[in-house]
Amino acid sequence: MTNYSVMGQIQAMLHRLRRVAIRGIAVFALVSAPLMPTSAGQDDPALAGLFKLLRTSTEGIQAQILQNQIWVIWHQHDDPDVSRLMDRGIRAMHEADYPVALAAFDAVTELDDQFAEGWNKRATLYYLMGDYDRSVLDIQKTLELEPRHFGALSGLGLINMALDRKDAAIAAFEQTIAVNPHATGARQNIEMLREAQKRERI
Repeated sequence: MTNYSVMGQIQAMLHRLRRVAIRGIAVFALVSAPLMPTSAGQDDPALAGLFKLLRTSTEGIQAQILQNQIWVIWHQHDDPDVSRLMDRGIRAMHEADYPVALAAFDAVTELDDQFAEGWNKRATLYYLMGDYDRSVLDIQKTLELEPRHFGALSGLGLINMALDRKDAAIAAFEQTIAVNPHATGARQNIEMLREAQKRERI
């Protein structure tokens, strides 16, 4: 039996998360630009060490710094044209100019279909547009290229939440935590989903 109050809470939370996602895009764009490294995205060997530290870190501030460093590396690209398109797409997405953002991210994936963050940014855009099917396809491509992408895994969980696929959402959030134990949002979502499942059984 469906508990409508619980579903209402989930929908309200998803609405808030969309607003947070848009604000986060702007914050990331601001903090990443001056720190941009020069090697290759998800293939950067520095990521292995950062993920190891992230899994073992017990300090919240240190964990946040590590996550930011990982995002910076994911975002960078050797080709200045790709970098410019990424920046244009992020700005447009923040301004809710979705057609411009989509054109930019489409171009990124065409210029380099092995660049995981290009697919992830377009997946984020499709999520904000409510096009969950296309978002999932781009998430799958992101994870094919970068299985550790905790942002893509979390996004998959949010989509499954929106579609009321609780078991699939929990599985995606558990994968997120396995990669990034400091993903507190994923932990909170798991708790809420399990509580919703308990209420539905009553």
